[in-house]
Amino acid sequence: MPTPASSAPSADSAHYGPQLGDAEFDFIRHVVGENAGIVLGPNKRQLVQGRLARRLRELGLPSYESYCEYLRDAGPEELVGLINAITTNVTSFFRENHHFEALASYMLPEAMKRNAASRRIRIWSAGCSTGEEPHCIAMVANEVLPSSPRYDFKILATDIDSDVVAAATAGIYPLDRMSSVSPERLKRFWQKGAGEHEGCAVAKHDLKSMITFRALNLLHAWPMKGPFDVIFCRNVMIYFDQPTREKLVNRFSELLTPGGYLCIGHSESIHAGSAPFKLVGKTIYRRNGGANG
Repeated sequence: MPTPASSAPSADSAHYGPQLGDAEFDFIRHVVGENAGIVLGPNKRQLVQGRLARRLRELGLPSYESYCEYLRDAGPEELVGLINAITTNVTSFFRENHHFEALASYMLPEAMKRNAASRRIRIWSAGCSTGEEPHCIAMVANEVLPSSPRYDFKILATDIDSDVVAAATAGIYPLDRMSSVSPERLKRFWQKGAGEHEGCAVAKHDLKSMITFRALNLLHAWPMKGPFDVIFCRNVMIYFDQPTREKLVNRFSELLTPGGYLCIGHSESIHAGSAPFKLVGKTIYRRNGGANG
């Protein structure tokens, strides 16, 4: 899930390298806000300077002023580089586990009943970061869905950061990142890495085949049509301003099937009247309509 980077800049980038001036900081804040919806407050200057210091070195640019000129000229290609540079991705397997418990106990069973004729079930992980969330969804679905009759089950996993999408697609994680995955699930869904991946867990084909990873900016056009039975968008909207959050929630509601679910982060909420949702659990909202009202 992309969030503004929270780590402090290194001493060399913060004190001994080029300094980020007011005009350049304001320009970068504007570009990031307009294109990614991320609000960078005045207190984020050192954070942005530290994050972009490496980008300046990679491009061989002497100053943030020259970087801003480069950004103006380079267009969309460097916009991706900018957003990747200033976002960080904090996630883990089965983070906020109550969402996955709810997925198993009633979200997927309801979807199976609702879609009994088509046997089609779709879930979207919006802000998937390095892929832990969609892999957790896939593990739960493998445990809940019957092997016969088979369901047409797919997970769409998207993130604005193209770098983490590439890492997520690989499905390879250090074993110390797998501590919250039970031994039974490790054995069933993962295999030990070998060679350059020794000390890692590698997602098995049956797990990876359920997930499609794509880079996607939530503020831009969405190519998918839905409907989705469940949407996970956790710890992403907190970094948007309120009008952007409300627009995003309404767009989610349009892609959710009636009776479908939206899971958001522990520090997020949906304001009453902003979309046709009802709070049914801890940070779990059901779209109005369907058998559940």
